[in-house]
Amino acid sequence: MQGTLREIDVYTIIHLIEFGQRTGELLIESTSGKFWFLFFHNGELIYATDTDSNLTRLRDYLHGLGLEHALDRLANSKLGINVLEYGQIWSLLESNVINPTQAKSIIESTMREVLFDILSLYQGTFVFEISPALTPKLTQLKFSQISSEFARHLQRWQQFYPVIQSSNQCPVLMSNDALPHLRNWIDGKTTIRQLSRYSGLDICKIGQDIYEAIATGEVTVPPLVLNVPQQVKVQSPRVVCIDDSVTICRAVEYILHNHGYQVMAVSSPIKALSVIFQHKPDLVLCDITMPEIDGYELCGMLRRSSAFAKVPIIMLTGKDGFIDRVKARMVGATEYLTKPFGEKELLTTVEKYSKR
Repeated sequence: MQGTLREIDVYTIIHLIEFGQRTGELLIESTSGKFWFLFFHNGELIYATDTDSNLTRLRDYLHGLGLEHALDRLANSKLGINVLEYGQIWSLLESNVINPTQAKSIIESTMREVLFDILSLYQGTFVFEISPALTPKLTQLKFSQISSEFARHLQRWQQFYPVIQSSNQCPVLMSNDALPHLRNWIDGKTTIRQLSRYSGLDICKIGQDIYEAIATGEVTVPPLVLNVPQQVKVQSPRVVCIDDSVTICRAVEYILHNHGYQVMAVSSPIKALSVIFQHKPDLVLCDITMPEIDGYELCGMLRRSSAFAKVPIIMLTGKDGFIDRVKARMVGATEYLTKPFGEKELLTTVEKYSKR
């Protein structure tokens, strides 16, 4: 199932997944290029996240628990690039840094936060892929039981506009007596959303309090400053990622783009060759198990071309067997990256073989 948010809204998409008792991943992309991933098991939402690879949200929730430095002591998650946050939550739980109740609360708050963001989207694209359930599972939400609640929350939040234009704005205190329950966190650098995370209060409650304080002159909210990226003078390496999983393609594309790479993600192996010959990448990431043409065959075809005889080709696979590694080497693969891989593993491998 895939399409645009002009054809079908997010409410309907999630209701269809629940009604069909589907298990898999829903990828939603806004017109601004931001991604959200939602994971379902038998139609129920078990986790949701966005493309924040810095784990800012998780750090904020831990800050509210007095555990803001807990992540610094953890090993890297092995759950994969689009579920990094989830893996870290489980690592915290297994290390007894947080208890099951706290872990469940963080996951549910994260899911509600993502729903709050995406349910008001009316432009963008979506893809739902049937896939094995995300494990281990700690909690689940039945969307049909909370959709009316979210509709009311969004309607309430919209009433604050244009005084409050975004949950990413940072309020500033104009009176020392204003908002005593939030005063310890309001410093002109903390967003409205972060205030909600730190305090554990609903974002609409935070918004209402700030909205009323603005009206009395006790608080001001400066407009958002958009960060315009500076043009990079040095030509950045070109990477083509070929994987029939759209979610993997988008996650790889997002991470590498944020680290200065030019990335072209292709989910159709049939189209991959023309894309590669057209863009002439400095490095190719290629899934092994794909329909129509598998990664071994595609790698062999590229190696037979003089133009790509020496271009690094990194094979991606869910298997980690000796035979698979031998086969990859025999067709000319440069390296072998086993799924699920984390952001650090991806960047380390790409940086090792790209022309930087």
